[in-house]
Amino acid sequence: MPVGDAALAGGSALAGAPAPGEPGSSQPPPNPVVDVFVEVSPSTVQPGYLVGIKASCRDNSIPAIVVSDAFGRVQVQPQRGLLTASPMVRERTRPGNYRVKLECRDGETASTMLQVVKAVKPSRGPATGFGGGGAGGFTGGLLVPGGIALTIAGLVVAVVALRRPRTVRGSNRG
Repeated sequence: MPVGDAALAGGSALAGAPAPGEPGSSQPPPNPVVDVFVEVSPSTVQPGYLVGIKASCRDNSIPAIVVSDAFGRVQVQPQRGLLTASPMVRERTRPGNYRVKLECRDGETASTMLQVVKAVKPSRGPATGFGGGGAGGFTGGLLVPGGIALTIAGLVVAVVALRRPRTVRGSNRG
């Protein structure tokens, strides 16, 4: 019998057998691999800011607990097949790395790290135009004095024009 015919014969013999997990099967259904995990986003944050927590236990239909020294103890709630929460990092949290631990109802745990950094004050930003004082500082330094000089020059021209004697047209002076 050619190889192709043997494969077809074998396939037709197996077609009537129940698949694993179906009624009449002696094999248990395959156990899907469920990841137990916890994630924080962003993973680096300043004190006083919110972090998003996304977690998963074997049963995501019931809440679980997430604990960290950075924000305390929070309950993650079922949402779209995952467990989520958005706690705020405490204002007095010192810079450093903090463990974030998920505690599932069935006793399983997972953890990740959250980095808390010192609050930084924003910088002025780059000098890219007149809004920041001029690109090189040279033209910005001339704007005000140049404007004052033009205003004074305009006033001088106006005063001179007003003091000039006027001639009346159409009159004959003798």
